[in-house]
Parts: sequence; C-alpha cells; structure tokens
Amino acid sequence: MATTATAAAESAGDGEDGVFFYDVIVVGAGVMGSCAAYYASSSAAAARVLLLERHDLLHHLGSSHGESRAIRATYPQPYYPPMVRLAWRLWVAAERDAGYRVLTPTPHLDMGPRDDAALLAAIENGGAYEAEAEADRALFGVFRVPEGWTAAMTSEFGGVIRATKAVAMFQSLAAKNGAVVRDRTEVVDIAKQGDGSIVVKTSSGEDFHGAKCIITVGAWASKLVKSVVGVDLPVQPLETLLAYWKAKPGREHELTVEAGFPTFGSYANPIVYGTPSMEFPGLIKVAMHGGSPCDPDRRDWRSDNGNLVEPVARWIDEVMPDHVDTAGGPVIRQSCMYSMTPDEDFIIDFVGGGFGKDVVVGAGFSGHGFKMAPAVGRILAEMAMDGEARTAAEASVELRYFRIGRFEGNLMGNLVENKV
Repeated sequence: MATTATAAAESAGDGEDGVFFYDVIVVGAGVMGSCAAYYASSSAAAARVLLLERHDLLHHLGSSHGESRAIRATYPQPYYPPMVRLAWRLWVAAERDAGYRVLTPTPHLDMGPRDDAALLAAIENGGAYEAEAEADRALFGVFRVPEGWTAAMTSEFGGVIRATKAVAMFQSLAAKNGAVVRDRTEVVDIAKQGDGSIVVKTSSGEDFHGAKCIITVGAWASKLVKSVVGVDLPVQPLETLLAYWKAKPGREHELTVEAGFPTFGSYANPIVYGTPSMEFPGLIKVAMHGGSPCDPDRRDWRSDNGNLVEPVARWIDEVMPDHVDTAGGPVIRQSCMYSMTPDEDFIIDFVGGGFGKDVVVGAGFSGHGFKMAPAVGRILAEMAMDGEARTAAEASVELRYFRIGRFEGNLMGNLVENKV
C-alpha cells in the first residue's frame, strides 16, 4: 500500500489516455469527509481514495473548525445512542492509530424542567441518573438548578473533542493510508459516464475519475446536490456563535476537566450547552443551540449577534451566577455554521437518480453531528464501496431515519414519527 499522497497518486489505476482512476472520490474535507476518506483508504481492499476540499485544509469557513465539541449519549431519540457508542469506539481506535488524543472524557450533565418529555427520554436512553445535592456536592456548588427542574448525570460517553485537531488527525491518517488529499479544489459538477464511472469536475477545469463518490460539503450540500442531481435537500445553513465567558476570580479551577466539571446541556428555552474550561484557561464555553439563516457564500460574520448572546447571559446569571461573569458579554466569540434539517436529523443516503448507489451524501448534521463523525464516515465509506453499511447493522444503528425520502410529502421528516 502506498504510504504518501504522492505515491498514491502515482499508483492510482490508469484508464484510457493515462487518466488516473480512483475507487472513491470524497468531496468535502470537513470532519465527515476526512473520516470517510480514512475509512475508505483503510479498508481491506486498500481503496484508492481522493479527498477534495474547496477551501484550504482546516479552514474556519464551515462547521468543522474550533477548539472543542462535546460528546454525549443522552439523546431523546433512541436511534442516536447506538451511533454515539459506535463513534466512541472509533474515536479511541483512531487515537491509537494516530498516537495522540483528541478526546478527553468527562461526565455529562443534562438539566431542565422535570416534566420535559425530551429531557426524560434523553436521561433514559443515555443511562443517566438523577443527581442529588448530597451525593454531587461539586455539581451543586456550581449550578443552581431552578425550582421544578431536574439534573441528571452520566459518566459514560461524555467528553470534549478537540475539533480542528480531530479533523487534522483523520486527514493525516487517510494520507498515511495512501489517500490523496487536495485542497483549494472546488467541485462544480459530478456526472456519470457511459461506462458507469464517475467524473468529478472542478472550477479550474480539472477532472477526476472514479468508481464511487461521497459528498460531504456541509453547508454547501443543498447547492451542490441540487446542481448535480436536481434533488432539493432540505438543509438550511445557519450562522451560529461559539461563546467563551470568563470565570469569576477564584472559581477558575472548579470549572476545569481536572476538577471533574462536566459537559452540560439545558433543555429549557433557550437550549444552552457548554463544555469545561479547557482550551482557554479561565474561560468556559457556554453557547446557545440555534442560529440565523445564511448563505454560506455570503455570510456577514457578525460577532455581536445579540440574539445568541443575551439569552445565554440570562441563563448563566440564573444557573451559574457565582462562577461565570457575564458583564461585558463573552470574551471570545467564534462564528460557525449549522447545516439544519427540519427535524434536526442527519441525511445519510444514496443520492439516487441516474447515479444509483454510486454517489452517497452525508449532510444536515444540525449542530450535533461532530461527535458521531467517525461512525458517519465509516458508514458513508461502506455505503459507497459495498452498497450497504455492515458496521451500522452490527452496531444496531438504524439508518432509515436518515434517508432523503423521509421528506417526500412530509417536510417535517422524523418529527411526525418522533414522540419527543
């Protein structure tokens, strides 16, 4: 097997006229595409893989950059915990292959009104237990759980993932397996040839030929899939904000991983989430789930988005008033994007049409997909190469919830079926 990108390019199969031919071409080198390239290139068949990125590698224009993402298995929908458990195993295995860590385990805390059906389902599905003031003194020393709320803890499958470092890890592992990684290569069309092969066309006029293709372009998914297949993916890009707040003097250590501080989520309105103080000493990330519709090619990059800051400040003042300072707002504001489906569930499917099972798309990860990237990447790779995802079946991951067809005649997708 080739061990460098250059060697892989030189060994790619030649077609007519000396054209290089790849087994799998992955379009989009965010976390999903980088994972897919890694698993395709590490298969027993030693597939020849090409990973294409429109922008620079590890850019900050999409959804896969930044210092941290949380991982948790507490989901109201029962079809996510099996995927999280699979992803956790794959994160650990990839770290072992890379020789360094990108995932730091922590406890996870969920809180919200006692009668909130989604919260209660998440607690049950994730195997959490109701926290008690006596048993969890450190927790209740930081959080003031409002009257009528419950708080539930779990020590399994909770943690913080270093986002940009994780993407770089999977790109490096893919290249080590022989994958060719190209950035600054914008894909403008994907077509099927008369011989059944796929040609990927770029804005520079360069063409790449392969047997299969995986599309993982994040917020640009709707645009690309529409232009290629004519299928409307209901994926709305949202501009969101990652906010870091200053710990109050003397409280810094209590908010750290070393002190056992958890990742956390609040099921009230607004939906708020946070991670321990880790990447920026003395600061803690507390942010709001949601954002404003945007065109990924015409963002205004607003860092003063008050509707994503002021509700979080009010939440902090109510729930963490003795430990986090809201005066003057967050110290660091980082713009990011969600790719939101109407039901906030993923799209993992064949694009269909004339492409049959030769082109697979992963999209609509709706602000909560990063944690499951290794599982999604492996599933996409297997779907492209084998026509089915055996790993999903073995891990009891039910893929029917992620089909494009769920939106046919039903714009709300899985919301019609889900009870919470």
